[in-house]
Amino acid sequence: MRRIGSIGWMAFLLWLTLSVQGQEQRATVEEDRPTTESWMVGIGRFHLMDSYLSPGSRTGYSGPGLTLLYERARMLKEQRHPLSRQQWIHLEMASTDNAAASASDWAGKLEYSLGYLYHIKTPIERLQGRVGAHVRGMAGFIYNTRNGNNPASAKADLDLNLTAMALYRWQIKGYPILLRYQLTVPFAGLFFTPRYGQSYYEMFDVGNREGMVRFNSFHNKQAWQQLLTADFHIGSYTLRCGYLNRAYHSQARGIDTRWVSHSFMIGMVREFVAFGGRRLRQPRSVRSVYY
Repeated sequence: MRRIGSIGWMAFLLWLTLSVQGQEQRATVEEDRPTTESWMVGIGRFHLMDSYLSPGSRTGYSGPGLTLLYERARMLKEQRHPLSRQQWIHLEMASTDNAAASASDWAGKLEYSLGYLYHIKTPIERLQGRVGAHVRGMAGFIYNTRNGNNPASAKADLDLNLTAMALYRWQIKGYPILLRYQLTVPFAGLFFTPRYGQSYYEMFDVGNREGMVRFNSFHNKQAWQQLLTADFHIGSYTLRCGYLNRAYHSQARGIDTRWVSHSFMIGMVREFVAFGGRRLRQPRSVRSVYY
């Protein structure tokens, strides 16, 4: 019995040792791939124009707007080629007026995008490149305070976007600053649009829905997002400042829509390691997406 008990204890200790080693190895792998998160808020100028709400008008509505941008990025597990995953949640709200200040457009939209980027080495030591694609979904609205019959215009689309990024590690007297420029453009997708003069009652109550979902590409939708940011490390914190330019222009079924914004952004960045259900603070790692 003692021998059987000794063998049992030895087996238990061996299992415990192997289990701890396995956890340490997994922790090392996770620590080599920290998650980078950022929250940014921006104030800027918006320009809206929708011929569904303002027939015959091309002057549009202009005014201030608020932008909230959340980004989450992480390197993928060890691959033959370095890849990273990037996610965005983007919220925009704007209050705009026409040139005569006789009517207003209130607008808002929420977007989510998920993408994968391939890392490119360049001949310049401090310069890195990224190219990839995003799947993006958007839902939004424009509401006109003057209209009676058709006061609102709904916006919704689902796109495959192409994206490219450049990262430059700049130093001023030994102080590191990370500069980033990222351009994203839609390549192809689907978007919702009524026909010119068609009411939402006609579409959803009467059931005349033919043609309200359209294929989009460069022929009927031109859009882009330009994001320029600078990251400053201040102690254990990272401050991110930037400029966000977004433009959206669609033409379909007799309706012309434009949504353009210029926003100055500011926010915070953090890196953490998720392990065992807890978020652990960790030092800079060579597997970091940006740093």
